[in-house]
Amino acid sequence: MKIHKNDNVRVIAGNSRGKTGKVLKVFREERRVIIEGVNIIRRHSRPSQKNPQGGIVQKEAPVNAANVMVICPKCATPSRLGHKPVNDSTTGRKHMMRVCRNCEEMF
Repeated sequence: MKIHKNDNVRVIAGNSRGKTGKVLKVFREERRVIIEGVNIIRRHSRPSQKNPQGGIVQKEAPVNAANVMVICPKCATPSRLGHKPVNDSTTGRKHMMRVCRNCEEMF
């Protein structure tokens, strides 16, 4: 999956369409991501030691990763990502870097 933790993303489909936020958690097997301030749900919780008042708690719910685009830090637009092989100068090995398809910026 091309979306990683701490990426800035924009939701392109669903109820939260158009909202942007930072990726807090990635569920690779389920292909879902939790984004800060997006897809807020309410959970009713009983009183416990952790939450002695109980009541209604608001938290972010996962969003399907296909409904999200990464915002490129250079061109500041939501863009598709590609991969390019890069030679590491210290070890001489190749590894893959993520690349913006609009401006060819690596990140």
